[in-house]
Amino acid sequence: MALTMNDVDRFEAARPRLEAIAYRLLGSASEAEDAVQETFLRWQAAVVDRIEVPEAWLTKVLTNLCLNQLTSARARRETYVGQWLPEPVLAGDPMLGPADTAEQRESVSYAVLALLERLSPNERAVYVLREAFAYPHREIAEILDITEAAAQQILHRAKKHVADGKARTEVDEAAARRIVDEFLTAATSGRTEPLVRLLTQDAIAVGDGGGKVPARARAFEGALAVAKFMRGLFKPSKAKRDLVGGSPDVYATTANGDPALVVVLDGRVIGIMCLEVAPDGIAAFRNQVNPDKLERATRRWAATDHGDPLLRVF
Repeated sequence: MALTMNDVDRFEAARPRLEAIAYRLLGSASEAEDAVQETFLRWQAAVVDRIEVPEAWLTKVLTNLCLNQLTSARARRETYVGQWLPEPVLAGDPMLGPADTAEQRESVSYAVLALLERLSPNERAVYVLREAFAYPHREIAEILDITEAAAQQILHRAKKHVADGKARTEVDEAAARRIVDEFLTAATSGRTEPLVRLLTQDAIAVGDGGGKVPARARAFEGALAVAKFMRGLFKPSKAKRDLVGGSPDVYATTANGDPALVVVLDGRVIGIMCLEVAPDGIAAFRNQVNPDKLERATRRWAATDHGDPLLRVF
């Protein structure tokens, strides 16, 4: 049965919410887009007139597609080259979804998306639907075909796993810019000590090159090791220029609500470094340089005003 324009409009009205759910579930903007498109195909094939609550039907179809994707993704990530990190999403991207409450903002932070990788698919789904979108346990149970009591128990476990990770400090855009400025000043000073002072003692630095761009397979751990790595990373050299094809510009912004550096060369985003801020300093640097995970960011970057770069590196 062909969709009417009203049916198409109803789906398009739901698309931003569906994309935001899928992104939190999958940690990948490109995979989220694919899941939403597959949901549309299921909608197109359904007898829409018989669907009593279209929004609930769409959410259930999407969630189950994502659960299937998560199961297969776990197998793929066992053979992934190097560290796997989520795909960062830049400030203002509608895929970030609602950000009215602390729970909503936290659920899409880069640090929490990385922590969600520890959860089972069902734990991740319950956490996202409840914390980010305030679905009642009754509706979550219907979406996942479990009991309401089971949904509550799963949420309790999921929240504990997430809480066991590093505590995150929320920062506004002005504070994020100050943090980035301080970090860049220290990183380009040529000295280790100013960087160490900005970091927590157990700070980490990790990168995702996906086997396509050089990135260390294991994280740097500890303030001194991270500071030495960052000092070297921002030290200019011909080898680095040859590797990336020029001297990229570095901008300050936010990604997933966290302070971030965006590295741009000839209009193309070639790296996004997300900074996790704890009460006693910068706790983590998560650097996404896999080009497959920067395509949406590049499109977003080209469509927005981002001001002047902070510096040109390499």
